[in-house]
Parts: sequence; C-alpha cells; structure tokens
Amino acid sequence: MAGYELPEPTDRKRLADPSTPPAPADDERYARDPAFQHGVVVGFDGSTTSERALAYAIGMAHRAGSGLIIVHVANRLPTTVWAGCEPPALVDIPDHRTEVIGLELACSDLLADLPWVLLERGGDICHELEEVGQEYEADAIVVGTTQGLLGRLFGSVSGRLARRARRPVIVIP
Repeated sequence: MAGYELPEPTDRKRLADPSTPPAPADDERYARDPAFQHGVVVGFDGSTTSERALAYAIGMAHRAGSGLIIVHVANRLPTTVWAGCEPPALVDIPDHRTEVIGLELACSDLLADLPWVLLERGGDICHELEEVGQEYEADAIVVGTTQGLLGRLFGSVSGRLARRARRPVIVIP
C-alpha cells in the first residue's frame, strides 16, 4: 500500500525479527484513521465565532485534503476554580450539549464531502485543544475569538492557546 502500512493485529502470533525493534502496542497513532493524521483541529461550542471558525476550518481541510477534528470542550470544573481556588476534585457531569452539536453537524451540508470526527473533552479549553492537536499531529488549530466580559476578565482562550501551542493557531474574528 502506498504511503503507510497498517499494523498487524495484536492477537495474531508471528515470529519476531531480532533486527527490528518491536512496535509499541499501546501507541494510539498507529490505530488512527490516516485521513485524520495531520488534519485540522477546530474548537466548536455552537457560538457565532466558533461557527465562523468551523467554516474556515472546513475550507482549510478541503484545500489540504485532510480530515477535520472538531473538539467540544465541556466545562466540568466546579465554580470554585473560576474564583481562583483549587478544586477538590473534577466534577464529571455528562454534557448533553455535545450530543446536540453532533446531531447539528451530522445534518449539515457543509461537512458532506469531508471526513470529520467530533470529540468531547473536559477541562481547560487551551490544554484540551493542544492535546488533541498533539494526538492527531494536526497541521493547525482553528478557534474563534473570545468575546464579552469573561474574555476580558479571565483572558481569551485564543490568546492563551496562541502563546502555548506547538503548532499554528488561527484565530477567526
């Protein structure tokens, strides 16, 4: 096959060649669909700016011939974190908004010709987007700007992400 090799199933017994090192069995990137390797990661929460970021990311993925990794980061942190206190534990409350977003995206005509996946993550938005970008070896992360009072008080997600990311971050106004 041209370009890449599919790994052998782990349950199949075969003789090991002592001259080649064993392939890591728990390395997730070998099990990923190649369409999403070096894809475009986009943060999406259903807001107007995230819809514009999604539209830009769709065009970027089309031009690059790659897949689109849509990430919805659910806020699962207690309110004490926003007040500056350390959380006693993370609250793992299911976020049904991701299911609604998934249904809306599945019915959208914009994503008809493009391989895409919707991931739900919980925690800090910047950390989770960068983590997904690293897992999929993304070419870029696309986000919308943070608007309103919360962005001014706590700092914008796009600004923090642009400072810490190890790949290009595209901020859509």
